[in-house]
Amino acid sequence: MLNDDDFALFQEAIKGTKKIKQDTFVPKTEPRKKVSEIRQLKEQADTLFYFSDEYEPLLTEENEKVRYLREDIDPYILKQLRRGDFQPDLFLDLHGLTREQAKKELASLILACECEQVYCASIMTGFGTRTLKYQIPRWLVQHPKVIALHQAPREWGGDAAILILVEQPEAPNKR
Repeated sequence: MLNDDDFALFQEAIKGTKKIKQDTFVPKTEPRKKVSEIRQLKEQADTLFYFSDEYEPLLTEENEKVRYLREDIDPYILKQLRRGDFQPDLFLDLHGLTREQAKKELASLILACECEQVYCASIMTGFGTRTLKYQIPRWLVQHPKVIALHQAPREWGGDAAILILVEQPEAPNKR
């Protein structure tokens, strides 16, 4: 404890100084989310939002070859897809996955197509119980980025695969 002499000596030593105003803001820092966590949350949101099991779209099936074309797209694109004019840059193999796992993988594939600017991708459904082969096109047509899909030509997997075209954001005009 300070006695009166020490306190007086202290007062003399600090005479003429100004009191410091504490106005520095120190924000509370939260740990940053890793890119993989953010991506996983987006994929999960996409899966829940876009891929409903109850939705029954109007798909065209000709000789068991499933196909779909978004309304605002030129029909010639579908013919090109059927002929194999588009070469897939990403491949997704869904053999052995459950329905929930397949949904997550589809959301990941579409997100990867957007991020890496991939226009065409191949999804290998296989045959098996035909559950995924039947359900995958019904999920894909619900996603707004999927502009077309068609049973793959023989060189890209034939009846055991589906080719999809994913809408890409337009590049800003360079001046």
